[in-house]
Amino acid sequence: MLFLLSPAKSLDYDTPTPPELAASLTRPQFLADTAALIDVLRGHSVEQVRALMDLSEPLAQLNVERYAAWSPRFTERNSKPAVLAFNGDVYDGLDAKTLSTEDLAWAQQHVRMLSGLYGILRPLDRMQPYRLEMGTRLATPAGASLYDYWGDRLAEHLNQLARGEKAPVIVNLASQEYFRAADRKVLKPRVVDCQFEDWKNGEYKIISFFAKRARGLMARFAIQHRLETPEGLTAFDSDGYRFAPEASAPDRLVFRRQP
Repeated sequence: MLFLLSPAKSLDYDTPTPPELAASLTRPQFLADTAALIDVLRGHSVEQVRALMDLSEPLAQLNVERYAAWSPRFTERNSKPAVLAFNGDVYDGLDAKTLSTEDLAWAQQHVRMLSGLYGILRPLDRMQPYRLEMGTRLATPAGASLYDYWGDRLAEHLNQLARGEKAPVIVNLASQEYFRAADRKVLKPRVVDCQFEDWKNGEYKIISFFAKRARGLMARFAIQHRLETPEGLTAFDSDGYRFAPEASAPDRLVFRRQP
């Protein structure tokens, strides 16, 4: 069973990587594609990046500098394992810095993060800092968007990972923006979506901040319990969430929380 996550806009490159992980770090698997995207991005001015990504001028300047500094050589100085570098709501729930080395080794085999720049990242893949959301309409020789650029390669890569499994399953914990890049028409494994709802104003609703954090909590739960089947997901009970069978379907598991 494979768990898919979205990346985060916020990054943490200040906290050092634990030295005990050094021997386990890996290189991203789509580096040639990443390098080609970097070449495209380097052709954009600060103003063009600001307009393309709807950023403030300081953020646009920062990312132009990041593109210029990007190197095909990944070192301790210029990179960090992706699961520790991402720092948004999902990763607050995942809290990878408190996972054991054994947990991270399991995650390396069972968790993948979709990325506009890197395509697909394993948790311990070295990652240099960047900003490039999957929904960005960056024109490349492949087309007008990153969905055109990545095409069906990400889905085919996930298909390869699932080969050999008797009943392959992908648990989608990513946003629609990112999961769209893993073309569902091409994916061969069964896809199980997880939905997290909170009680508000007399009904259950998806509240973005809580739902994002819950995706990370679910990934953490799966890692720590070494889950191998979708049925195991229904035991998820972190932060007060409970499985709601009455609102669920076989491939859409709903978890609800009351105040």
